[in-house]
Amino acid sequence: MKNTPSPAEPAASESAPHIDQQDAPEGASYAVLGVWTAGELTARPVWEALSARLQALGTGDTSGSAGGTLWDLRQISQLDHLGAQVLWNHWGRQWPQKIEVEPAHRAVLERVAQFSVDRPAVPAPGFSQSFLKLGEGLLEVVHHFTDVVALVGRLAINLVKLAKRPGEGPWRDISGHLYHIGATALPITALVGFLIGVVLAYLISQQLKQFGADAFIVDILGISLIRELGPVLAAILIAGRSGSAITAQIGVMRVTEELDAMRVMGIAHSYRLVMPRALALAVVMPLISVWTTVAALVGGMLAADLAMGITPSFFINALPAAVDAANLTLATAKSVVFGVLIALIGCHFGLRVKPNTESLGQGTTASVVTSITVVILVDALFAVLFKGIGI
Repeated sequence: MKNTPSPAEPAASESAPHIDQQDAPEGASYAVLGVWTAGELTARPVWEALSARLQALGTGDTSGSAGGTLWDLRQISQLDHLGAQVLWNHWGRQWPQKIEVEPAHRAVLERVAQFSVDRPAVPAPGFSQSFLKLGEGLLEVVHHFTDVVALVGRLAINLVKLAKRPGEGPWRDISGHLYHIGATALPITALVGFLIGVVLAYLISQQLKQFGADAFIVDILGISLIRELGPVLAAILIAGRSGSAITAQIGVMRVTEELDAMRVMGIAHSYRLVMPRALALAVVMPLISVWTTVAALVGGMLAADLAMGITPSFFINALPAAVDAANLTLATAKSVVFGVLIALIGCHFGLRVKPNTESLGQGTTASVVTSITVVILVDALFAVLFKGIGI
């Protein structure tokens, strides 16, 4: 009998897993030797040498995997599921025609063969799958809408309750939200509004100079900032800043089981969590909108002075004549609606958070995206409904 050691590891230790090819009168055979366990196979040199050897066997005698070549596993020192998986994969996940193995090792191989099942191919999405996916999305939208409507109804009931018994209202919570949502947001809203005003003034001035209509920059900036951009910009900033905070705060209460504790104690979530935030945002949003609009007008006024030579005194004097007072009323009404919607959406997604951190992150992201989208949609609705007011 002639033994051919593996060329990949000529100095391999006896415990290292390896395969020897043996030629006998009755035919060639592969002797599987060494310790075929995770402790040996995970060593990098051993695994590289064994992989090279298995690749050589696969290319050298393809019939060995499932043909007439004998696989002798009786001399294996140890065999665990990882070693059995390596052999099973090399055999093409089918038993060789000739194999000699100890009963204990055969049991390990049979267990690996039982659970080594190829995953079925994922079918390509057809019309039915796409239709069902669309239906799931529509049902999810309907569920969100019904939950928000229920939240609005509970808010209305709580407002009536607060009007009947104002002494029992959560005024401390409301004042705290007024400060955190309103006062702390003044610097960032003023900065963004000022920069937006500067950018708009410079862009508009480039176009008006071509027609010699420099004085109309007051009309354009006044209408665009007071009526549209000021309230929308403030709402988007508050949605990203405070709307996400509302969802995160309520979501953390879900994770820490504080919401369950409130329910056990008989404290309504809508009265102590939703209503204070909705009232605070309804009061704060018009003030922040005016603040942001004023900052944008200051930026536009300075940019108009530098780019077109329009003095601040002319700008201030011409602004009341260019912008009707109805625009300010409309902007204030829109801001109140924006504030209530941002609070409701933030509370809605916060109450839907599941008790895990992944759901908390997803809920916060969905809250911000939904709030900004709803603000823009509602602003477009206001623009269509009140297109003849203040123009």
